[in-house]
Amino acid sequence: MPRIYAGADSRRGRKRAVRSAKRGFARLFAVFVCGLILPFVVFSQDNGTAEKETFGNGVAISVTVHDDSGAPIPSPATVKLLRGTVPAAQAETSRGIAVLIVNKLGEFTLVVDAPGFREAQKDLSIGATGSAQADIFLQRAGGLEKTTASGTRPILAPKAKEALDKGLAALSADKMGEAEKQIAQAMKLAPGNPDVLYAQGALFIKGGKWSEAQSVLEKATQIDPSHARAFAALGMALCDQGKYEAAIAPLEKSLQLDGTEGSSRSWEAQWALAKARYERGEYSEAAALSQAALTGANGKEPKIVLLRAQTLTAIGAYDEAALVLKEFLRANGDRKEAATARRWLENLTRDGKIQTAKN
Repeated sequence: MPRIYAGADSRRGRKRAVRSAKRGFARLFAVFVCGLILPFVVFSQDNGTAEKETFGNGVAISVTVHDDSGAPIPSPATVKLLRGTVPAAQAETSRGIAVLIVNKLGEFTLVVDAPGFREAQKDLSIGATGSAQADIFLQRAGGLEKTTASGTRPILAPKAKEALDKGLAALSADKMGEAEKQIAQAMKLAPGNPDVLYAQGALFIKGGKWSEAQSVLEKATQIDPSHARAFAALGMALCDQGKYEAAIAPLEKSLQLDGTEGSSRSWEAQWALAKARYERGEYSEAAALSQAALTGANGKEPKIVLLRAQTLTAIGAYDEAALVLKEFLRANGDRKEAATARRWLENLTRDGKIQTAKN
């Protein structure tokens, strides 16, 4: 009997030893597994932080690259983003689209290269985190000289041309509903045509949508670098946003092109450029440009008359400024701008700049 109990005790002891060994192995295995998992967890947390820094606090810039027809370029193109001269990001397009990620805000330059096309550049200003979009248009190598030398532009299909002509006519007559309808139809039929893009931009300007006008007019000037009206409208859209420094280059480009094309509408660009120069404190240049604009418009545009008076006052030509205002009042005393002209004459008299403000 003692042997039986001893044997039982022995067996129970062995079982307890086995269970204890198993528990020890389980604890050891748990420690081992934790040792494997913990670094992965920590790595994943760090990786998540880096990802958040890239996508949560940075900017994803979607760039659409167009060929000279206005369609997304089908062949691969290299899109580089520079911060000054330092590379910030680079990607290849897929179906004309490339996405670049940047972690810093500020001023950048997009540079696009594609076989068979000229290199294109565009300045970008990134001022907020999240996402941004940009369009850039390429010219085929050797195609630009042919276009500018011949003075020709892409030919519109008959239906698109009809819609464009009707839209521009309605826009000139201030029939905004009809203009929107016809220009929308032209955009649907020929979205990459520079004349259609110009009409869309002019419609946006007429409706006070200046940032939208700027975007579409930039496309028009990139597709057709000889489009004087598009450059003029782009400068006006920039002026309307108070971007006077940026407005100067496209307005001067428009006047340069008008000099070769003989456009009869250059006074609009001269007026906008005079305004930009005036707002920048370049009063002598503004005075000369406002006079040219006034002559080109035959003195019929009140906005030019008032700007001319402002520029003359700024350079101290008070008597001449008063004369301009008096002549305007004699011919246009019933116009709404006449109240402003009378007030300015009264101010010149009150300040002792002229002797009388009488007509």
